[in-house]
Amino acid sequence: MPEERRAGIHLAFTAHSIPLAMAKQSRYEAQLAEAARLVAEQVGIAEHAVVYQSRSGSPQVPWLEPDVCDHVRALAARGVRDVVVSPIGFVSDHMEVLFDLDVEACEAAEQAGVELVRAPTAGTHPAFVAMVRELIQERLDPSVPCRALGRYGPSHDVCQPGCCLAR
Repeated sequence: MPEERRAGIHLAFTAHSIPLAMAKQSRYEAQLAEAARLVAEQVGIAEHAVVYQSRSGSPQVPWLEPDVCDHVRALAARGVRDVVVSPIGFVSDHMEVLFDLDVEACEAAEQAGVELVRAPTAGTHPAFVAMVRELIQERLDPSVPCRALGRYGPSHDVCQPGCCLAR
């Protein structure tokens, strides 16, 4: 985005939608919201939201919302003209990211008169690869300090009772 328009940017973080029943049994939404808050804080953008993409399944089953395209249209109705979409819930640019964001969300933005820019996924960025290596080291070597970000700390490997059938 041009420098003169950056103050009015809205940052929309996307993740894969899941059924509401599944979301109620996990901290998926809270973890996404915290990740989004941390990133938005680091880049200095206050106006942000977590939105969802890739909804599938029966239309009668409620899934997490809002959909990214619906969100872009709602922003346009509020007068927002510049949106950066960051697929925070995805590691790589696979077909769901490419179609949902680069095709559908861009079409919705164009129809609504919104300038949409998509941030890339982490992919094989050296900082991301180093972070994955460090997380593995934390798990394998108890002498390596655990570095938790955010309000919740590490929880990705702590299951609630009855979560995993194998346990």
